[in-house]
Formats: sequence, C-alpha cells, structure tokens
Amino acid sequence: MESPRKILNKYRIRPVKNLGQSFLVDNNITSRIVEASKVGEADTVVEIGAGLGAMTAMIAARVKQVIAVEIDPKLVKVLESELGGTRTIEIIEGDVLRYDFSSPLAGSGKVQVVGNIPYNVSSQIIFRLLEFRNHISSATLMLQREVAERITAPPGTKAYGILSVILPMYAKVRHVMTVPATCFYPVPKVDSSVLRLEMREKPCYPLENDDVFVETVKAAFAMRRKTLANNLKGMPRLYGKGVAPLSLLREAGIDGGRRGETLSVEEFATLSEIISRATESS
Repeated sequence: MESPRKILNKYRIRPVKNLGQSFLVDNNITSRIVEASKVGEADTVVEIGAGLGAMTAMIAARVKQVIAVEIDPKLVKVLESELGGTRTIEIIEGDVLRYDFSSPLAGSGKVQVVGNIPYNVSSQIIFRLLEFRNHISSATLMLQREVAERITAPPGTKAYGILSVILPMYAKVRHVMTVPATCFYPVPKVDSSVLRLEMREKPCYPLENDDVFVETVKAAFAMRRKTLANNLKGMPRLYGKGVAPLSLLREAGIDGGRRGETLSVEEFATLSEIISRATESS
C-alpha cells in the first residue's frame, strides 16, 4: 500500500477539524503499534478510526479478520478504493460510539481492538470499550499524551481522576510508547501516547454493583476542591434518601475530609460497596 502522505495527495484529503482528524504518517510508528497489539492469525480485530488504511493493511496481513470502522464517508471511499478487495478486511462506515463490539463474534469469543483515538472523544470511546469489556480481549490505543497520563496517574497527583480509577479496575494498563506530534499530519499541538489495555476477567477488587462504583467515582471527583463528604451529598443515589455520607465514609475507614484524588482504587471499591448496601436497604 502507498504511504499515508501519498494517499493524502492522491485523494486530495483535507483533515476535518470537528472530527479531530490528525493522520499518523510515520509507518514505522504504525508498525510498532501493530506489534504492540500482539494480534495474530486467529484474531478478529476492530480498528477504531481506520483513516487512510495504513494500519488496516498491516493488521490485515496478520489476522483472521479486521473490521475497519470509520466515521468519515470520504475516508470510507478511500478505504474501499485501496483495500476493498482484501478478503480479510470489512469496512464499516459509522460512529464507534454506537458500534456493537459484541457483534463480530456473536458471543463465541472476544475481539482485539486497535486504534488512533480522536482526541475530542477519547474518554467517551474508553467508556464505550469498558461497556463491552466482556467481549474485548485487549485494546491498543493511541491517545493524547495528557489523557494517557491521566489514565496512568497514581493517587495524590493532579492528573489522578475518574479514568485513573475506573479503567484500572477493569483492565491492566501498560504504557507502550510516546509518539511525537511531528509524526502526524496536520501536526497537533501535543504529543500522543500508546497504551495497551488487557481486559480483566473480573474487577481487580470485588464489586457487587458496577454502576454504583462508577457513580461513586464520578461523584467523588464532581468538584475536585471539595471534600469527599461534601461531594457525596450530591450523589443521586444518596440525595434525598436520608443516608449520611459521613457515616458511610466512617464505615469504609475513610476520613470524610479527604478529597477524591487521594483515594486508591481499592478504597473506592470498598466505599462503593458500602454505598450499594446502604441504598439497597434504604
């Protein structure tokens, strides 16, 4: 397949700003991402944002099937022109935020996910993947460096937040590499990072109710400068039910004067379980 820059010129492609398009034009980096994904001949891969098709072609040479999801109809036409005749490639025009990751194998197995994630919807895509975590084995994703740093941040740091807690609960996260902005066209203002997520068979700490866990984490970070006790007062599950956040925090062994950014994943799991039990009986 021709290089990304030649494809851009060939089809006179201009990046669409509101889609967050920034094309990876360094095939050496593309190859390293595919290597890091560890995909093999028995795998079905869903590629998020297939774009110009350079990564699609590399993946297709290794796997049983690659499903290339692309939202931009102009790029879909490019993919069909360049790769439409490849037996192992299925091209789908659509929004990955609406894509059903359980559909490729119809419950008979798990897919691998690879993609260069648009910066403007990266968090939404990650939550979409978590929604289908029982149907996904791994996800190798290129993200804005700042987002990757938030995901991998430890408790007590400014970067530590909702993604830092929720994603590690359901996936093993590994930083693969940093990708300079100069590897893209147009050149973005920030560097990117590649993360590999291996979905866990079960959460890393016991959870009876995943929804309560997510709600607890989001409530704790609703206003970062507020204490846990104050933030939890606004939690829909507790609001108006006569359940005092301070009593729940004491039961969890957590000082209500702490802020959400100081809690470990395990502490959030403990707190959410206590909140779940308290609200089920209230």
